[in-house]
Amino acid sequence: MHHKLEKAFSEPKVKSQQERIRQISCCVQANQSDSQAEMFANRLRKNLKKLTKWAKQNQVHCYRLYDADLPEYAVAIDIYQGEQIWVNVQEYESPKTIDPIKAQQRLAGAMAEITKALEIPAEQVFLKIRRKQKGTDQYQKHSDSGRFYIVEEGGCKFWVNFADYLDTGLFLDHRPIRLLIQQQAKGKRFLNLFAYTGSATVHAAIGGAVASVTVDMSNTYLNWTKRNFDLNNIHGDHKLVRADCLQWLAKQADSKQKQHFDLIFLDPPTFSNSKKMDKVFDIQSDHMEMIHNAAALLAPDGILYFSTNFRRFKMDKEALADLIIEDISAAMVPLDFARDTKIHYCWRISR
Repeated sequence: MHHKLEKAFSEPKVKSQQERIRQISCCVQANQSDSQAEMFANRLRKNLKKLTKWAKQNQVHCYRLYDADLPEYAVAIDIYQGEQIWVNVQEYESPKTIDPIKAQQRLAGAMAEITKALEIPAEQVFLKIRRKQKGTDQYQKHSDSGRFYIVEEGGCKFWVNFADYLDTGLFLDHRPIRLLIQQQAKGKRFLNLFAYTGSATVHAAIGGAVASVTVDMSNTYLNWTKRNFDLNNIHGDHKLVRADCLQWLAKQADSKQKQHFDLIFLDPPTFSNSKKMDKVFDIQSDHMEMIHNAAALLAPDGILYFSTNFRRFKMDKEALADLIIEDISAAMVPLDFARDTKIHYCWRISR
């Protein structure tokens, strides 16, 4: 594999891991059945044929091609199309019951088949090992390649990075909600909370939002958001705020001179124990207060979109009985993620 893949590992301190995979690749056929490898390659080709047609018809440039369709190959494969095609591969962490050598053999076999089946040069393929995130893992830098690439979505442009962070800068499963926000944003004031790289704000601005506030506690991601703004020539009343979103929300909700917004996007983490936050945050126990505070900032006829990727999440509708809550999860799962309907949940909330 190309040296770039080594930089893309989420644990770069394990310097020999990529070399081990290279070595295993040389003898992978001796340890893995040809039929399994062929099944994996055939699935990639089948998915590519189906999704390429769908992506072209819907002007989708970045999409999930494969998501652990076959249990022997527990990887997610995403296609990013810009000035060239890039493939972002994420290996889900193997259970402790699986022999690490066998897991590496399967990974090596998968990487070899990906480049062949997709006819993509190895230097355009990036690999990460996904593990359960703890605390602020999402914000931690994993490499220093400094290489960013431009992709497009819904007439918006975004900088993505395949090596330096756990995620690329663009959550592909949220494509439908971003496009919905863009469609509804004309003449609106938009609030983006836990904003990450500000992609939802870019969609809102391109959709005609007259003003926006984008809140995140990470300087890294706010700077990334600013770069996305510049890439799309977004100027005017579009503010970036570095703050703990929970503290900021509570303060705004209690203010007699609170700001009001016509559209709000609230996509918090499942859990956070960041030192920058006053307390440990847990989406299940803390969502009621957070949603109430966000709803307090809604203008008349305003809409709050709340999303979470916590698979066991249960909305406490009794505690939120004063709000109108509509589950729109099914409509917000795109075709390329249809195999996993629990990838995230989404609600439309109004007062």
